[in-house]
Amino acid sequence: MATVLMCRRFPRLSRVTAFSTTAERKAKHGSSKSKKEKPDKPGAASSGTESGVTIQLLKPQDYRVLYNPAAYARGRAGSQQHRDSSQALGDTFTGPGTAQAPQTFPAASSQALPPIRSALPKPKSSTLLEQTILATLNKAEAEKEKWEVHDSKEDPRLFQKGRPEYRALSCDSAEPAQTLPAEEGDSILQSVAGCEGSPGILTDYFLKLSRLPAERRMALAADPRFSALCRRAVTAISLFSTPDLIQILKACVPLAVPASHPLLDACEAEFCRRAWDMGLEQLLLVADCWRCLDRGVPSYLGILFSYANLHWKELTLPQFVQLLYIIGEGRRSPADLVQKVESTILKHLDAFTLEELGAVCLGLFKSLSGMSEHVMRRIADRVSLQMEDMSTYALVNVLKMLRYTRMDHLPLMRELGKVIPARIPTTNIQGIMHITLTYSSLHFFDESVLAAVATSLPSKVSYCRSKDAAKFLWSFGCLDYEPPNEEEFYSSLIKQLHTKLHEFNRFPEHLLTALLGLAFVKRFPEELIDFALREEFVQKTRGSKYELNKDLFTLGKSVEIEFPTYRGSRLPPQLCQEFTEMVLSFAEREIYVRPEIVEATSLLESMLGGPEYVKSHMILPHTRSSDLEVHLATDGRPVPFNFKDPVATKKLKDMGVSLTDDLMSQLIQGRAHSQSPVEVGHEAGIPGQERGAAAGTRCLGGGAKSQAEPAAGRWQPGELRLALQVSNRNHFCYSSRRLLGLHCLKRRQLRRLGYTVVEIPFWEWFPLLKRTRSEKLSYLHYKVFCPALLSRA
Repeated sequence: MATVLMCRRFPRLSRVTAFSTTAERKAKHGSSKSKKEKPDKPGAASSGTESGVTIQLLKPQDYRVLYNPAAYARGRAGSQQHRDSSQALGDTFTGPGTAQAPQTFPAASSQALPPIRSALPKPKSSTLLEQTILATLNKAEAEKEKWEVHDSKEDPRLFQKGRPEYRALSCDSAEPAQTLPAEEGDSILQSVAGCEGSPGILTDYFLKLSRLPAERRMALAADPRFSALCRRAVTAISLFSTPDLIQILKACVPLAVPASHPLLDACEAEFCRRAWDMGLEQLLLVADCWRCLDRGVPSYLGILFSYANLHWKELTLPQFVQLLYIIGEGRRSPADLVQKVESTILKHLDAFTLEELGAVCLGLFKSLSGMSEHVMRRIADRVSLQMEDMSTYALVNVLKMLRYTRMDHLPLMRELGKVIPARIPTTNIQGIMHITLTYSSLHFFDESVLAAVATSLPSKVSYCRSKDAAKFLWSFGCLDYEPPNEEEFYSSLIKQLHTKLHEFNRFPEHLLTALLGLAFVKRFPEELIDFALREEFVQKTRGSKYELNKDLFTLGKSVEIEFPTYRGSRLPPQLCQEFTEMVLSFAEREIYVRPEIVEATSLLESMLGGPEYVKSHMILPHTRSSDLEVHLATDGRPVPFNFKDPVATKKLKDMGVSLTDDLMSQLIQGRAHSQSPVEVGHEAGIPGQERGAAAGTRCLGGGAKSQAEPAAGRWQPGELRLALQVSNRNHFCYSSRRLLGLHCLKRRQLRRLGYTVVEIPFWEWFPLLKRTRSEKLSYLHYKVFCPALLSRA
């Protein structure tokens, strides 16, 4: 089917390889295939004819995606419950004690249902074809929207469907089983004026009104007779029995009483007054009602948590899970309950349903509650054995807590790699984001999972919030993975960043996260970078609750080095100096003093002839890791260049570093008692041909000083500048030799600046730290004077 594509120029993007902005979507109808591109503007159409039929994509201005409970759909019958929802709640981060604000997200054109129209007069026989295509597309789009919709208020409550005990602990916000006719509602409201206001009658009125049809209930807010009923209830609030007061509060949920309504103010005050005389079941039920009403009640929750602490041994399994749900939704973590929570989790671990296990993890994650590695490992052990039977939503909640505790669990991650790729196409975009973020946070690389994400994401990208798009870009960049469909993948996400640009004024951290992820894989979208480095945006990052200075510094300096044609905004020099001093101060406290770096520095000084031949520092401070810099002349001899006191000779007092006697002797005595170069060669057992002129060992003693010494830090023509990288496990993907994105970026930039990068990987160097001095010297000698390196000089 031929199509006519309408698009606007995509913002400039700098990259070594060509960048494509065209994303293809394919729809199958019988044995034929059609290609069409998503329009960029409302009303932009893709049209063409075949058998007299035109398919046109439209994006009405008022078309919005409402989030409902099919959050993380699972392609297995009976494992995930799907419900319709009339609420549109985003999953944005909220601080402790705050509620989530309702949020809707505009749909992109690719998600709009494509109406089919006739471009030309056509025979009646084509009507059947038109109807068939329309029905197919409607069904496909309906299925897609069912997968994408998500209700952040209802989905965490799915566990309540698993046991009948939750009916007494939770408020069912679904439609009433039996509705009353609208006329009966009018009759009730008319009788309010003549009502004496007895608690029993008022309670009955609220219960009956809550059973009216939805459209009639929504109209009550503007009805003065309903307002009069609420005022009577407030006046008589202390006269209600506790069960009646609970019934009124439950009725307020389907009645959609606003969270700030005076009736709810009175109810909250009264429940706080009565709390210590209520049972735990009643307390949990009332707390659940407050959650359904989206009302923050910190005072009431404080009483509930204190009550639960005193009656902890009386908690049943459903009460415990419901309590953790309330803790999570209230974003409050009672410190005095932590140990009790962990012991209770272990007590009921085998009895939890898989959905309850997900609810437990989500409650702890939302409340920012810590969990010991032992308890998290036990949970992961069970999940890894039953993952096939777990809904994707519950599984994602476990992954959130796994990520939060930063615990590696190889069996779970391996099983996840088998189970999750097939679920990705029918998983909500936020669920996919959390899955992807788990892999990057734990530095765990699994190409099958990442490829499945990359394949599915372009067609789902319009559902991405700014946070989602940023986390996807960060995760792929962090793991240094560019998928087979990399151009479509990156172009769709970058385009979504432009669409969400207005959100970055409120969430500046998301833009920096996205741009760093792109920089890791050498992509620099010019307009977005210019926006991020403008003075007004920089000020927003400075006022953020997150520490964004390092990210801003890394981005700004990376653009300078790798994007020489960039003409947009840049970081002010004084700000770069401030960031540099901040990073170097951290390095002196935390990095330069690490034993593996201290010993490598000392041994190199001994081997090369003194501290002026090696410098332990950050060549690129914005990359946040140290280097050991060494200069070699064209004939292979080391060249002195560091005439400042090396960090290694500074006092190590109170640094918390464990040093051997041998290492301490080297650090204190320095060059005076170090071995001569010839002795080094003999002790290390280096073959004679490698100790000759090519290796430069004849010039390592006092003779080296007689050579013309260049000024400190000046690079002479023909010199080979080595940047030795003493790496550790955190520089690589989990249990692999795959460098993470930041360290790939660093090595790339070092080479661009003329350095030769020499790896001293942890899997070689760390075992040598326990070996003899001669073995360590021999290893470092070969690394510095490797024939392949010297041939470049």
